[in-house]
Amino acid sequence: MDENILGIVAGVLTSISMIPQLVKVIREKNVEDISLLMLLVLISGLSLWVWYGFAKDELPIILSNAFAVLVNVSLLVCYMMYNKKK
Repeated sequence: MDENILGIVAGVLTSISMIPQLVKVIREKNVEDISLLMLLVLISGLSLWVWYGFAKDELPIILSNAFAVLVNVSLLVCYMMYNKKK
């Protein structure tokens, strides 16, 4: 199997993994079970992967992790909007 295809498939699967959680949060407007620290650490790690992808000029790493950053930042925005512990 071509390495780029393997990287793209792995990236797509990893990137879409948080979409069901995001959909659930948007539907229920409930973020009680979401860890803010986990989100911040995950976004930081994914952002570093994007940076690494640019450093290595690896498009599959850049695209999949940039998409994952977008999904998780969306979840973070929902967390801030729906958090009842303000």
